[in-house]
Amino acid sequence: MNRKKLRDIVFSLHQYIGFFVGLLLILIGLTGSLLVFEQDFDHFMIAQQYGHITPQQVQVVSPEDVVNTIQAKYAARSDLHLFRIYLPDTPSSPYLGQLSTTDDHRTEVFLNPYTGKIIGERISDHTLIGMMLSLHYSLMAGETGTIIVGIAAFLMCMLSITGLILWPGWRKLIAGFKIKLNAHPQRANFDIHKVVGMITVVFIFLTAFTGFCWNFSFTSPIIYAVTFTPEPSEPVSKPIPGKSTLGLTEQLKIANAALPSAVTKSIYLPGKPEDALQIRMKLPQESSDYGDSNVYLDQYTGEVLRVDNAFKLPLGSRVLNSFIPLHYGTFGGLPTRILYVFVGLAPLVLFITGFMMSWYRHWAKPKRGDSAKELSHKQ
Repeated sequence: MNRKKLRDIVFSLHQYIGFFVGLLLILIGLTGSLLVFEQDFDHFMIAQQYGHITPQQVQVVSPEDVVNTIQAKYAARSDLHLFRIYLPDTPSSPYLGQLSTTDDHRTEVFLNPYTGKIIGERISDHTLIGMMLSLHYSLMAGETGTIIVGIAAFLMCMLSITGLILWPGWRKLIAGFKIKLNAHPQRANFDIHKVVGMITVVFIFLTAFTGFCWNFSFTSPIIYAVTFTPEPSEPVSKPIPGKSTLGLTEQLKIANAALPSAVTKSIYLPGKPEDALQIRMKLPQESSDYGDSNVYLDQYTGEVLRVDNAFKLPLGSRVLNSFIPLHYGTFGGLPTRILYVFVGLAPLVLFITGFMMSWYRHWAKPKRGDSAKELSHKQ
């Protein structure tokens, strides 16, 4: 197969994939742009809806008291299970408890960290951020939507690779970044398409690849396999007949001793008798908002089952942990988050310019002397 024929095949693949999933990728990209500052917007809305918490010169209530308060509040709701609590990030932040139903609908409860009183609750699926997340992740269509978005993400990876192959800058670098806005519309659209595509291609590929991996669980074992890393086993508690679980306050002391320089960010409560208690922690050098370090404890004895130091994790686990900053653009602070807003807009620009190029190529009537003879895919 000669080079020209191979290029024509790649071009056809790029074009047909783009038209097939273009509108879906626009939706995913636009919602992704809106979610870049998800946490900041959500914190603002929580303060506006439930009131600003004034920092006080008193000790905050313990996580164990928070758990007891939430469980007492929802004792009559057998359909709700408290599975996680987030500790306050700042002196003016509330405790956040998350409860789930059997069909994975979530209720969030906010507590004043100084009084321990519940200041508000909401169903996360019904919030603006919750709906945006559901639309972005699964098109609000449950498991079927998750599969569709995962497939679209994979095809976005294919578009990134084929677009990179077709980029004319490989032959002449200056031509690859040159935009002739005063040229024929077909050429102008092609120039905008190639430049926007090349500037965003790496970031689009990263967001698409990480999204694909999140939507399909079979990718995790593959990542461990290709990195020659043994997949960590799930820590398991050993139920003791007649023995109740160890108090959360005591468990936290054990976790702090296991990672003495880390700060507890959230607690994953066991849902089954054999589940371990997971304490998610953040070491001082970590850049992740919620930390990537964990301590797993036997919920009955407090035995340390596993300690995950974010800086000593096996390669496979570090690769998986890198997906969050790569997908959300938090790896470079505010500049990369702003960049990711524009990355989310790229599918819209690329689809419009790609459609216009195809329209001029196949449907527009050429005029004598028309510069449309500059077939974009041969530039």
